[in-house]
Amino acid sequence: MFDELHATLRRDADRPALLGVARSGRPTVMLRRGELAALADGYAVALHRHGLRAGDTIGVAVLPGGRALALMLAADRLGLRIAVLDPSAGADVLRARLKLAAPALVVADAAAQAVAGWARPLARRAQLDLPRLAELGPVRTIGRRLPGCAPVLAPATGPVPARHDGDTDAVVIFTSGTTSSPRAVVHRRSGLAAGMRAVADLVRPLPDLPVLGGMFFVLVPALACGAPVARPARSARLLARQAARLAPQATYLTPPQARALLAVSPRLSGRFYSGSAPVSAELLTRLRAAGAEQAWGVYALTELFPAAAVESREKSAFTGEGDLVGAPLPGVRAVLDADGKLLLDGPGRAHRYLGGDPFELVATGDIARFDGTRLVLAGRAKDMILRAAENIYPGLYEPALHIPGVNLAVLVGTPAGDGDERLVAVVEPQPGADPARLRARLAPVLAAMGAGRPDAVVFAEVPTAGRSRKPDRAAAARLAARLTTGAAGLSTDADAA
Repeated sequence: MFDELHATLRRDADRPALLGVARSGRPTVMLRRGELAALADGYAVALHRHGLRAGDTIGVAVLPGGRALALMLAADRLGLRIAVLDPSAGADVLRARLKLAAPALVVADAAAQAVAGWARPLARRAQLDLPRLAELGPVRTIGRRLPGCAPVLAPATGPVPARHDGDTDAVVIFTSGTTSSPRAVVHRRSGLAAGMRAVADLVRPLPDLPVLGGMFFVLVPALACGAPVARPARSARLLARQAARLAPQATYLTPPQARALLAVSPRLSGRFYSGSAPVSAELLTRLRAAGAEQAWGVYALTELFPAAAVESREKSAFTGEGDLVGAPLPGVRAVLDADGKLLLDGPGRAHRYLGGDPFELVATGDIARFDGTRLVLAGRAKDMILRAAENIYPGLYEPALHIPGVNLAVLVGTPAGDGDERLVAVVEPQPGADPARLRARLAPVLAAMGAGRPDAVVFAEVPTAGRSRKPDRAAAARLAARLTTGAAGLSTDADAA
């Protein structure tokens, strides 16, 4: 896949590679293919002159975009390992991650360094925190340098080092863990390339037609197939104008991005893909109603991507309990252990956790079952709720709550005072939805939920966390506990709902 990308960038060098967006939503060309290739070559020369060699690790805290992609291509050429650093993780967590990854060099843009420097007070208010710049080790700035930033790592000219051919570590992605024991997923070059190939086979990008999406697993396959890529605008209204003017052949947004976009009544086109967090049938149906030709939910993990996919029509037709995520994609093997937990294997599987042994199978942490050849998730094993001596897996019942008018819904447990738990549904209405009408529409749904019928329903915004803004169940449980024992009018018994 990376060989294909390098070849594509050098073919028809004047064609657009990365597209920007004006305030009107009109697409603008940020980088052409030849410019992106030259930038990658320049960074490869600069990193090689800095003394980095195959097997070395560089920490990267750079916003997605042309420079970040060029840096990734340069690292691939040299056989370097990239450790992705997230400023939102917090200073203590980042210190532990840096200690584990032990980068020979940290490359950061001015925005990330500002969080660690002059903008620390402002950044902390925005829940961003980095160790002080001096604690990061050797640092170089990528892109524009602002006062107080480290010296610039500028693209250099000269002979470009030969491409490293070994199947070495390519990327380290931190997923969870504590400050004392961080957990990081390690993908080797072969596994990363296989994952990108699977994305290309799923999306089938056509040359020269734009793709809208900002993640690397969207950028690389699309560009390798000759399709220019536009990074989604942050503002939902500007994103709606961008989608209308760009008319992309394919769009990838996370569910929170998709919900924010739908709130401004966009005009969509092409195929739409969403993942990185649970994707409901209702959300996919709304995307198609807004104009998308197809709307796909993609089941993927940091340890193996993509694993399965399902189109909105198939998902909406599913009437069983649980969350249908579709048949495993070609090459992906899915098995269930004795407890019903899902294990996965495939060409795009990660190699190991940093500091751990190589995987044989990836433990997803999801409870699942097979519906023929299709996978149906019942929720995370760690999210199990114990009510009246019965194990309740929220993911088995939450899809039923996603009816028209519901933006997001989760089931959480709150203490019942006797060692048991009370089951509470936290339901986030869509903007403008009438709570009374929504409560009436939920009544027959709740009545049919059987063992998963909640003891109470609260209408409130579901807390989210992390880069993909997944539901924060711990925060939702605290919110549910507060609302079901405190303020009147914000909670309702399930019978009344």
